[in-house]
Amino acid sequence: MEWLSAENLVAVGTAVLGILASAAVLWYERRVPRRKRIGYRVQLDTPIGSNVRSGRPNFRLGLFNETPEMSDATLVLLRIENDGSQSIADNDYTGREVHGLTAEFTDRTIRAIAVTQPLGAEHLMDHFTPAAGMRHSGSTIYLPRVPLNHGQHFKLLVLLTGAGVGSEITVSGGIRDGQVMPNRSVTPDEKPPLFSRAARWITVLLTVCVVTLSTIIVVRDDTRPPIGCAKGTLTLTGSTAFAPVVKELAKKYEKDCEGSTVVVDAHGSTAGIRALADEGAQARSGSPALIALADGPKPGGYPQLREERIAVSVFALVVNDKVPVRNLSTDDIRRLYRGEINNWSELGGPNMPVLLVSRDANSGTREVFQRRVLLRNEPANSSRDCERKDDGEAKVVRCELDSTEQVLSTVARLAGAIGYSELRAGTGLKGLHRLNIDGEPPSVDDIGESAYPYREIEYAYTYGQPPADSLASSFLGYMSRGNGQDVIRTHGHLPCATPKGLRICGEG
Repeated sequence: MEWLSAENLVAVGTAVLGILASAAVLWYERRVPRRKRIGYRVQLDTPIGSNVRSGRPNFRLGLFNETPEMSDATLVLLRIENDGSQSIADNDYTGREVHGLTAEFTDRTIRAIAVTQPLGAEHLMDHFTPAAGMRHSGSTIYLPRVPLNHGQHFKLLVLLTGAGVGSEITVSGGIRDGQVMPNRSVTPDEKPPLFSRAARWITVLLTVCVVTLSTIIVVRDDTRPPIGCAKGTLTLTGSTAFAPVVKELAKKYEKDCEGSTVVVDAHGSTAGIRALADEGAQARSGSPALIALADGPKPGGYPQLREERIAVSVFALVVNDKVPVRNLSTDDIRRLYRGEINNWSELGGPNMPVLLVSRDANSGTREVFQRRVLLRNEPANSSRDCERKDDGEAKVVRCELDSTEQVLSTVARLAGAIGYSELRAGTGLKGLHRLNIDGEPPSVDDIGESAYPYREIEYAYTYGQPPADSLASSFLGYMSRGNGQDVIRTHGHLPCATPKGLRICGEG
């Protein structure tokens, strides 16, 4: 029947949810402890997906019958308030990150968020910006350091998928001379009369939010790409260390954007920069459909290339497992690569020759290693097979290979070998292990807090400014924002668009 359409179900469901939400807000009551405290409670946690059924056979009440991926959708209204006796300023939050509080929805994935506030406190909305730390990832919402006077509150209306109603919801964070904890009592949001003007406005606001969120999901054309897509063919070249990231991004973009082809052809950062400059110079007009990824800034002499900072990458030294060394000082590393140490016994290891397994001159990973750790170039290539010297006068055995994968497999195969790679690439491989530098482990989580030197910013370069409607411009936006950030994090890098990433990428 026509009245059983998805649009009608959304209209009926949002009206019901608006009434329930208002009733929950008016029903809630709280006590005021004599200290700083932020309290939270779930005022609404209800299923709204296509799995919701009425008592009648073959009759579904779900809001998302036309959207299979939202079949387990739930809607949560989370109230966060200052229910202590003292006001809370932004510097009362004690966390080390930009954000102040963390809301965790166990086993659920966040799809959309709306923030609401009571009448008279509209200024609170100015704090909910990415620069202030507002973001979400997976099942977690990172909330800004919102100053709250006694009795003030804000609410999060969250659309989720995954686990059903009743899965654990927690809010955590540090408050100076106070605490964050669930509320135990209930108090009406507003004093009687029961249906005051404030209560009616809250109902309207909640209903509008639910209608807006539901309309985005239900009424959208599923055949329409979810982002500003562009058609054509784009080539990604440059960094082999960052290649796993761009390969996954390319597949996702092609899936989301019909008519697009994204080719990944990684041959090293320097080679990618040169290829981009050459193709741009030969182009008759405009910017070619080519993006070069580089580990670190481009060398001089390429003024036409335009940069965009994408992520922070951490690199690691790796050594064969037959060398039990777990930490090297920067001084020892430099002595190894100057040929002053050619046997591991000089560093407390076994009586075993040192074999330096390096990348070729096009490698950004090598360039970062030379610039950040060695403070000079590596010695000359002295071996073709990485096991014995071709140059009898060379101080140490050193070979050059074309890719990170070749370096890792060779280090794992040859006793006494040491090399380097992007951090995630060296994880879980047999036959080798990573080294700490000056006692600091290679870790993305510790970027900015530790003195670990082997890290660099990943750059994306185009020849001049690509047109706004071009595939290159669209893919750059896809890579640096939205789903692209999740892919970057999955591969062990820190996106520059995050609050912490903005600070580190801005430092250069």
